[in-house]
Amino acid sequence: MDLNSLRQLFTFKSIFEGLEDAVICHDLDFTITNWNPAAGRFFGYTKEDMIGKTLFSLMTESYYPEQKEMMNNLLQRATINHFFTKRITKDGHSIPVSITLSPISDEAGIIIGASQILRDISEDIIAQEQKAILAAIVEGSVDAIISKTLEGMITSWNKGAETIFGYTASEIVGKHITTLMPPDKLHEEDYIINNVRQGNKIEHFQTIRMAKDGTRIPISLTVSPVLDKAGNIIGVSKIARNITALKQADIKQATLAAIVESSDDAIISKTLEGIITTWNKGAENIFGYTEAEALGQHISLLIPKNRLQEEDRIINSIKNGQKIDHFQTIRMRKDGTELQISLTVSPILNGDGIIIGASKVARDITAQRQAEQALQHNTRQLLMLNSIGKSISEQLDVEVILQKVTDTTTQLTGAAFGAFFYNKVDEQGEAYMLYTLSGAPREAFEKFGMPRNTAVFHTTFSGKGIVRVDDITKDPRYGKMAPHYGMPKGHLPVVSYLAVPVVSLSGEVIGGLFFGHPSSGVFKQEHEDLVANVASQAAIALDNSKLFEEVTALSQKKDEFIALASHELKTPLTSMSGFLQLMQKTTPEGLNSKFLDKAVRQLEKLNTLVNDLFDISKVQAGKLQFYFEDFDLGLLIQEICETFEQSVPDHTFVYDLQGDLLMNGDKIRMEQVITNLIGNAVKYAPQSPKIDIQAANKGNEIVVSVIDYGAGISKENQSQIFTQFYRIRDRDKHISGLGLGLYITKEIIERHSGRIWVDSELSKGASFIFAVPCRQQS
Repeated sequence: MDLNSLRQLFTFKSIFEGLEDAVICHDLDFTITNWNPAAGRFFGYTKEDMIGKTLFSLMTESYYPEQKEMMNNLLQRATINHFFTKRITKDGHSIPVSITLSPISDEAGIIIGASQILRDISEDIIAQEQKAILAAIVEGSVDAIISKTLEGMITSWNKGAETIFGYTASEIVGKHITTLMPPDKLHEEDYIINNVRQGNKIEHFQTIRMAKDGTRIPISLTVSPVLDKAGNIIGVSKIARNITALKQADIKQATLAAIVESSDDAIISKTLEGIITTWNKGAENIFGYTEAEALGQHISLLIPKNRLQEEDRIINSIKNGQKIDHFQTIRMRKDGTELQISLTVSPILNGDGIIIGASKVARDITAQRQAEQALQHNTRQLLMLNSIGKSISEQLDVEVILQKVTDTTTQLTGAAFGAFFYNKVDEQGEAYMLYTLSGAPREAFEKFGMPRNTAVFHTTFSGKGIVRVDDITKDPRYGKMAPHYGMPKGHLPVVSYLAVPVVSLSGEVIGGLFFGHPSSGVFKQEHEDLVANVASQAAIALDNSKLFEEVTALSQKKDEFIALASHELKTPLTSMSGFLQLMQKTTPEGLNSKFLDKAVRQLEKLNTLVNDLFDISKVQAGKLQFYFEDFDLGLLIQEICETFEQSVPDHTFVYDLQGDLLMNGDKIRMEQVITNLIGNAVKYAPQSPKIDIQAANKGNEIVVSVIDYGAGISKENQSQIFTQFYRIRDRDKHISGLGLGLYITKEIIERHSGRIWVDSELSKGASFIFAVPCRQQS
């Protein structure tokens, strides 16, 4: 090696050893071949530690592919400059680095390895984060922060500036700064720019500027030069603070001091170490400590032990410049009483803007929270009242109504137990009947005789009003009746007593709701009002229930009458039918014969009506009998149609039967259904000579349709047509019938586990359709 080469070698070694950046050399297998001192400082390993080891010892496994990819790119003669990644130090720290990768070639120019220059970019990342924080501070500042060129053109504008001056950024950026200056202040711009050009900073320069709406605003300006990287002044930044409030500083300070001192809220300041430095009258009134007792004490004086960790969180927020608004928590008075308070905590800054403490405004919200809880309680009560009102209004069962009323009112009043007693007076006029009970076993009452007409109960059962007593044992009406002269031994303990009569609309006292509790003074006016409200609803519900019972009884009598009448009519009708048929056989052709034929037909109609009445009485009594067997519904339809063809020659009956129509059912009843539907089609579509009957096997069921082409049925009537005794007024008044046929038909179909419906439009005829299950194949 010549002298020049030696010099270059030593020069390279000197540079290699003296570089501030870590330099690592390695071969193609990533085995480290050289390691400079800076790499040792960077990673904590000595050269001896690392020579011969692989580069992968400085990274986690997730970074291996990345390193290999860089090497592949280098072998393809690609330049690797400032590649950002992470590496691991000896003590396990992960450090962000920038890597520049260069090839190491032999004398033939073949790449035999690589050198890596690694630079710690932690500070760069921190700087970027700080830049982002600074941008957030600027945007969040209540002060106007504005930048402009040396020529006075506005280049940036924050939210604070928008709030103070009224211009949005889009309105003002690009305008001259004099836009904000009153005419009498324009000369100040030259003064400010001259100072900035000389590199001078102007602090707290008080002047006047003008808002968008023309308002003159007193402000305090801090103006600083903006420098480029070379240190050249290229612009100006301004922080403008609205100091309208500071113009009357002395007056306002005195006013503020008076407000603080007279505030009902506790206004306290403290150091960052938590030592109390100021304490107003509100704090004294809320917490019980005088100013002399509180000053110099730690703020934990007011904090329950289980909430001490809150102070650490508050101080950490304050140190970060964060304000805490309306933080609801618990604090403690001097006497140990816990208070619910709302805290607003703000940082206190010194003249240099450094946070030196915190101010706290503590408002006692115990009454507010109690009011909120009362509101929630009232809301729950209203929901319960609404629920019980809806529940009992929908019920007609007396027992269900009274149990619901008793349970709910017992819960609403907070009673230990509640009961409803019917006002059932015995022969002596002294006994009442316990009907429902809540909160106690019935045995607790059954051990004793029922309440009698004592002075305590008389007021309630006579309907004179509500009785509410804080301690019934001290009431003058208490203990006046033998043999107990007080509460019987073993009786439920009752001190607080509430009794509310339940009075019907007619003024009759139906009964009473009674509530008891072993503690005194439990029941309040609100409980009295609540129970009275429920009692009035219960009275209406009981009246409705009584009316329902009466209507049900009348309906039962009506059903009994129909059953008896139809049964009694069957015997003379059968006899008359026999006599007329006998006369038909013996009477020669002529006028008398025609009269006999008409009489027979009318008798048949009458017999059909009686049969319908007989069936309806059986339906309602649950005695409509069915005899199930397997039969062919299609064959039955065919036979019925043939009969109608003989008896009604003016109509054509077209039947379409598809598939297996075997079913298991009552053949006579199904004949009744089909005959009724076809008969109705003839009766209600006399001008339509064609009646279509369709039956088809749809897999699991047989669907049958009887279709006429008459006047049709309106949607309104379709919803009622299957109810008993329903007839279409504008159509059926000239047609005989009781309106029972379709009701009985529906009952028969449903007893066959089927369904029936109508499909119709006015003037387009009607289709009565029913579906019944097919016979199950064994």
